[in-house]
Amino acid sequence: MSDKKDNTRSEEFKKATAGALRAVAGNAEIQVAYQPGPSGLAGKRARLPLPTRALPAAEMAKLRGAADSLALRVRHHDDNVHNARMPGRREAREVYDALEQARVEVIGSVHMSGVAANLAARLAEECETEGYDRMTRKDQLPIAAALSLLAREKMSGEKAPKAVSRVLDLWRGTLGDAADRALEEMAATAADQTAFTRTARKLLAAMDLAEAEVEAESDPSDDTNEDDGEQSGQQDNQQDGEGQSQSESESMLGAQPEQMEGEAAQEEAGEESEDDSAAAEGDDRPGGPQPRREKPVADNEATYRPYTRQFDEEINAEDLCDADELARLRQALDQQLQHLQGVVAKLANRLQRRLMAQQTRAWDFDLEEGMLDAGRLSRVIVNPMLALSYKRERDTDFRDTVVTLLIDNSGSMRGRPITVAAMCGDILARTLERCAVKVEVLGFTTRAWKGGLSRERWVSEGKPRNPGRLNDLRHIIYKSADSPWRRSRKNLGLMLREGLLKENIDGEALLWAYRRILSRPEHRRILMVISDGAPVDDSTLSVNPGNYLERHLRDIIKDIEDRRAVELVAIGIGHDVTRYYKRAVTIVDAEELGGTMMKKLTELFDEDAAATWARASAERGALVA
Repeated sequence: MSDKKDNTRSEEFKKATAGALRAVAGNAEIQVAYQPGPSGLAGKRARLPLPTRALPAAEMAKLRGAADSLALRVRHHDDNVHNARMPGRREAREVYDALEQARVEVIGSVHMSGVAANLAARLAEECETEGYDRMTRKDQLPIAAALSLLAREKMSGEKAPKAVSRVLDLWRGTLGDAADRALEEMAATAADQTAFTRTARKLLAAMDLAEAEVEAESDPSDDTNEDDGEQSGQQDNQQDGEGQSQSESESMLGAQPEQMEGEAAQEEAGEESEDDSAAAEGDDRPGGPQPRREKPVADNEATYRPYTRQFDEEINAEDLCDADELARLRQALDQQLQHLQGVVAKLANRLQRRLMAQQTRAWDFDLEEGMLDAGRLSRVIVNPMLALSYKRERDTDFRDTVVTLLIDNSGSMRGRPITVAAMCGDILARTLERCAVKVEVLGFTTRAWKGGLSRERWVSEGKPRNPGRLNDLRHIIYKSADSPWRRSRKNLGLMLREGLLKENIDGEALLWAYRRILSRPEHRRILMVISDGAPVDDSTLSVNPGNYLERHLRDIIKDIEDRRAVELVAIGIGHDVTRYYKRAVTIVDAEELGGTMMKKLTELFDEDAAATWARASAERGALVA
């Protein structure tokens, strides 16, 4: 009776929330769906988090705030105006979108106190969930969150939530005069989206996130063309720089990290440093030292190397946060798994049946030696003159296998993509473990935005030209191949931790995963990469050729595929990975990841079974001949 009452209450709340969303948006045609995961808006379809049956007051406030946020986006936002000045760089786009969301929420709640209260409650809850109250350095707070909160304060005249006030105070007064003026101007232009986009671009330019507009009153389409031109120019550079020699690629795969660091140090010693005035330029900007645009050397002279490996990190997932937080994150992942379990579990069971079929035992009977065949003893009892019959288990052709899952932990995976990736990694590990297939789950990102300690060291040493990779790597071991799933299950929840996902340097991450799987004793090794974009690290690309990271990734992929010691397969989420990998597939929606992953693995094992059958047929034919 209580469950029925809870369900009725939950359904009534969902209907009321959907009706309020349409009313605030001023559009009765909006379809509202309640699904696991974060809220979102796609055309006339709004997605809200699925409420629990208990519906505590805090959850109701959070859901109302999410609904009001989407409704105000529909009512006060114009995609055409917004996209006209959309910057090209990913980090700049994140800030640009966050500023626009702050604008629509501020102007939409001016005359609606209930909406304002819902949005304030949701914002406070988000700040606590993201752990902003535990941050002690300003570079721990993502720049998109920092600038949107500061802009929200200017436009609304109200202080940011208490949970974020301490770390936000570290940003105040450090932005520079141009950025402060842009924030002040946002309050005056909030009601006019076109004027606001110009102000937002001024702020991005002041923060070194995007190029300044040539003319303040230029047509928005001109800015779009400029950004398109920058992107196409970068693509041309990427195409021009694919010709690194095979010997260089082999040295990358064969060299140990210590050797690579030694070579980097030798190259550093011979470089010329900049003058002192250039070294002191722009280092007091938020988020650490900012990228300095300079003319790099020609592509054929820019061999990939890290500036320093001193601050790189290879770490177990359980060492990145305390046990209580890890348990909470795992609980959040389990809630998501309840709704995805049905679809992916069917595919996982299908894969398991395929693998178990290949591992079925086979016996040879009526042998003169081996194990006594108890099933044929009845013949000896009937006729004692018959000899005893023996049997022997036939050697199976199924090769022992290890699978490594390498997951992109970059900022663009935030939200539904990283959640689905964590769920699929969890299901894959459980499924293959039941089939006696070892599974390793790895992740890669950077320790900081905009270079971190590596960049600070480069600045302190005089900013030598073409420094190479200029960020601190963070390679995460969620589950090692020898660790059982039950021991590592909590670690996979770490992917949901806000603040973990930063930038992605794919080439070195792929090389790291390749070396780990290559050291395994299994006969068959499969490396599956999940990514949603090309390698991006603003700190590195600002002082090296534009195709620096992508060219290195291509070289590593080519050499791994040529050596054939590991079977390499890639899945791109909204990103065409087929131009990098020979065996790859691209999906549009993160929801397709589970099915695609199981399908590709099934194909790999089916190919192995077919090859084994072909070898056995050839051997039988030779014996007959």
